[in-house]
Amino acid sequence: MKHDADVVVAGGGPVGLMLACELALAQVSVVVLERLTDVDTTIKAGAINSPTAEALYRRGMLPGLAAAQRDAYERFRSFLRQRQAAGATGVRQPPKFAGHFAGIMLRGDLLDESDPDFDGLGPAAEAGFVPQEALERLLGARAAELGVDLRRGVTLTGFDADEDGVHVHTSDGSLRTGWLAGCDGGRSTVRRLAGLPFPGTDPEITGHQAVVEMTGADALGAGWNFTRTGTYVHGPVPGRILTVEFDGPPADREAPLTAEELQTALRKVSGVADVTIHTVHSATRFTDNARQVPDYRSGRVLLAGDAAHVHSPFGGQGLNLGLGDAMNLGWKLAATVRGWAPEGLLDTYTAERHPLGAWVLDWTRAQVALMRPESHARALREVIAELTGTTTATTFFAKKISGVLQRYDLPGDHPLTGRSAPDLELSDGTRLAEHLHGGQGLLLDLAEDAGVRRRATGYGERVRVLSARCPERPGLAGLLVRPDGCTAWAADSPGGPGTPDELDAALRRWFGTPGEAAA
Repeated sequence: MKHDADVVVAGGGPVGLMLACELALAQVSVVVLERLTDVDTTIKAGAINSPTAEALYRRGMLPGLAAAQRDAYERFRSFLRQRQAAGATGVRQPPKFAGHFAGIMLRGDLLDESDPDFDGLGPAAEAGFVPQEALERLLGARAAELGVDLRRGVTLTGFDADEDGVHVHTSDGSLRTGWLAGCDGGRSTVRRLAGLPFPGTDPEITGHQAVVEMTGADALGAGWNFTRTGTYVHGPVPGRILTVEFDGPPADREAPLTAEELQTALRKVSGVADVTIHTVHSATRFTDNARQVPDYRSGRVLLAGDAAHVHSPFGGQGLNLGLGDAMNLGWKLAATVRGWAPEGLLDTYTAERHPLGAWVLDWTRAQVALMRPESHARALREVIAELTGTTTATTFFAKKISGVLQRYDLPGDHPLTGRSAPDLELSDGTRLAEHLHGGQGLLLDLAEDAGVRRRATGYGERVRVLSARCPERPGLAGLLVRPDGCTAWAADSPGGPGTPDELDAALRRWFGTPGEAAA
């Protein structure tokens, strides 16, 4: 049966757009269904981590990230100027920011940046302070460049899946596709209609995040504040507030969010009785509901992002986790559509991403426990805060938060295997990331070994082969990098880990049989 598109993606937020871009880059036809008629301006995540920055850098999007970060920093400086003008004392730009754990700020001046786990990020290390709205606009522009069919104002209403594809029903008619990807958020219609289980822990908090206009804000503390009645955050951009109450979830998460509700919550947790909210520009509720689908795939239906896992926003992991899902899934689904995927390739999506999702759920649960306004939690919080005053603890937390420790459990003994490929500076003046812009695999020969290069014969466009020298890593003989930037094989010379036979196995494991033509 003829398909209207190879893949339909439900949800046109950052995760859905990222997945669509990866598919389109691999010449897979994709339709994105998004119920909103424009970019979502609701305030959400405020930063990206290292794997996200690397992924976008490897697709040539670093200039856009840099521009978005400059704008974000200017809004932060505007917030500081407003605080100073209002007469707040002690207002200054803090030391280099290294993240936070449960609102406990990590001081960048205590961070051991010489730790080897921070090596290899290249220019991507400079990108971080990028809000979700700016990222969505950047990915939307990228999707348009790649010819993605983004249908705004269209809602998925149902689907019927069979062995050969999926009939997708929408508010604008039906279409036939080979695959359906649910990137439609924590209350995913795709997940619900697929009947997938969503086990986890129930919500215990009520959170609000908003951008507002208010009076009396000069009495609010800047940054994170912990009181006997909860937690609130003021800044780091003008009008931004966040409140957390620990007396149960909201009675109705779907009810319209009013200025009065935000004001009541802010007064309660801050103790500032005369702070008054006049205008709401953006607002959302959240809880610490933490759930995860056991398998991200059900036949021809797949889930990514919040559709597959939900948790509280503390630590800013959700956006990055979802974008990592999209990068991991994109090339594997494209390979399956085009007909060259080795057996079981698509199943490695859940196998690789589920453990990271489970870690994030526990990471956010731990932060909620530390934020509770009760004596035992506050006592434990003081212990953690004291620990983060050391270089060792700051570096540990920063590595976990930044994502530099992420690794997939892949075959091979080389320390780089399963980790993000280092952004090597090559002797021809290029960097490794520049050779991943096309979304193919890359076999990098660093020892001028014709035998290594011959092993990639027959893979055609699936694997680019590049010979170069890398003066900064003279002992590294070669790398096989997957399209998502993960190191699938690495070898040292002479006599180190990583044999030619292991390279053959890695090529077949991730890129199929040489000589097979793409569909």
